Amino acid sequence: MVSTSTELPSGVQRSTCASLAVLRAGSSIDPPVVLLPGYTGSKEDFLPIIPRLARAGFDVIAVDQHGQYESPAANPEQDCTVDALAGQVSLVAEEIGRPVHLLGHSFGGLVARAAVIARPSCVASLVLLSSGPAGIVGPRRIALQAMRVLYRRSGRDAVWAAMRAADTAVYPPGGLEFLERRFFASSDVGLRVMGEQLLSEPDRVGELADAVSQDAVPVLVAHGAADDAWPPRLQAEMAVRLGARYEVIAGAAHSPAVENPKVTAALLVEFWRNGVGQRAA
Repeated sequence: MVSTSTELPSGVQRSTCASLAVLRAGSSIDPPVVLLPGYTGSKEDFLPIIPRLARAGFDVIAVDQHGQYESPAANPEQDCTVDALAGQVSLVAEEIGRPVHLLGHSFGGLVARAAVIARPSCVASLVLLSSGPAGIVGPRRIALQAMRVLYRRSGRDAVWAAMRAADTAVYPPGGLEFLERRFFASSDVGLRVMGEQLLSEPDRVGELADAVSQDAVPVLVAHGAADDAWPPRLQAEMAVRLGARYEVIAGAAHSPAVENPKVTAALLVEFWRNGVGQRAA
């Protein structure tokens, strides 16, 4: 499930940061929060939790990564790789001027960990939300592989039609139109490159463990109880390998920020305020 909201809640504003389109809310002297969306997603996927985090006292910045929705990629073949997107995260932190609480959802988690591996000093903490140790597995991997084949053979219109045919969700007024607008606004080449990365990303948990250990970066691994992307078992094992805190969010699957925003936001606020010292056993 993804967010289909097009209306901005009170206090949430559209802006830019390090050449990326962002949604921003709140203010604080504490480390700001930077939210990275997943594959085919956008900053709007975090709208259900942005106001909650802002009310809790955080400066919240949700981004479209290069190639996603409103952040064009000048050279998507190069700009939309995991490492290139991770480099942009460092530029965001530089523009903000201090380390950030970094959260990556799904594919965004792969980008977030690459950013921490490359430059751990740019983050105050790391949250991997419904992400995994390597490329995506299981039914979603099969679906992504099929989508890539269809993309090559028949183009983006055919992929969109196939996605809609397989989707049984009921959307609020304007929701489906937003998803279509976002899908076709995102970079064609960028979607292909990010999809390839999502399939081929190697296991870098050991590298991340070294980086967060050396710089004492607190880590939270969390996912919905019914996550159907990376199996919960893999995410739990990843938390142990990282020495990270591990939480399962009830009433959610692969997109906890949309499916259970109240519990997800409360968990994040508690982690950023109090739980940074807890570790998985």
